[in-house]
Amino acid sequence: MGALMTSCGNSTQAPSSDNSSQKGSAAEIASYEGADREQKLVEAAKKEGSLNLYTSMALEDMQKLASEFEKKYDIKVNIWRAGSENVLQRIVTEAKGGRFEFDVVETNGPEMEAVQREKLLQEVKSPYLKDLIPQAVFPHKEWVATRLNVFVQAYNTNKVKKEELPKSYQDLLDPKWKGRLGIEAEDLDYFAAVVKEMGEEKGINYWKDLVSTNGLSVRKGHTLLAQLVASGEVPFALTVYSYKVEQLKTKDKAPVDWFALDPAIARPNGVGVSRKAPHPNAAVLFYDFMISDAQKMLSSMEFVPTNSKIGTGLNDIKLKFVDPAIILDENEKWSKLYDEIIVKKASKK
Repeated sequence: MGALMTSCGNSTQAPSSDNSSQKGSAAEIASYEGADREQKLVEAAKKEGSLNLYTSMALEDMQKLASEFEKKYDIKVNIWRAGSENVLQRIVTEAKGGRFEFDVVETNGPEMEAVQREKLLQEVKSPYLKDLIPQAVFPHKEWVATRLNVFVQAYNTNKVKKEELPKSYQDLLDPKWKGRLGIEAEDLDYFAAVVKEMGEEKGINYWKDLVSTNGLSVRKGHTLLAQLVASGEVPFALTVYSYKVEQLKTKDKAPVDWFALDPAIARPNGVGVSRKAPHPNAAVLFYDFMISDAQKMLSSMEFVPTNSKIGTGLNDIKLKFVDPAIILDENEKWSKLYDEIIVKKASKK
């Protein structure tokens, strides 16, 4: 997926690393818990004037959040947007070259965990952490989950009748699903979670049976997969994010809906502050914003927020959370299995 660099106002601009107005290290700023914390942050952040954000969120969605932040604090957000793998690659490459351009990173959990393991993130002692669900705060506390990408099953309502929806994964082995199923090309964390839930041997055999019996159309990109369900080209998809289906339903009035086979797999997406942020006050202020004011906005945009005061909107669904650390530790194993069982054996377009 191509990278895109823009300011919130849509003018293309390279991130600035000018830290002439910086006072105090990122660690000192991020750990301050005094009663005047917000006042100090705002005053110093205004002097910095801007921040550099690396993100994998859809640009249109992130620009809405950034615009609200700019409106509230009059601090410019320079957005560099790319796929999560590219976000990780750029951060690591810059760090190895002694360049520290990013202030804040917002992307998928496994990539956030990888940045943390490179010792590039700074714990922030934010007063808003207490409002997050327990699964959003990790032991190292160097990044937190701001939203959940919940993998759900999406279907085209003109192609699939509600009464024929599967009640379990086993139901998808029915021959009536032959040639009707799709999956995203890189969802090995979803695959691993389902396999572990079934029991590893049984789970691996299940996916082999599903591919050999009914086939899977492999598509790269969750937004693309959701759009193909909406168009009817892929009548039923196994790994679509719930928020994207809701956006298509409400905004585009597309003939698409979703449900969740038990348990629904949830991957955390998060935010973290650079240990060597060129604009550390603005960075910490934006971090606070993402786990406070932005949470209600995320909910209104059909995302699944992690603030317990707002709620996920998925109260009737049992969620199983992907552990980003385990996915990183076992990445080689699950990547190989997913490639051999799903990607290479399935039909690709």
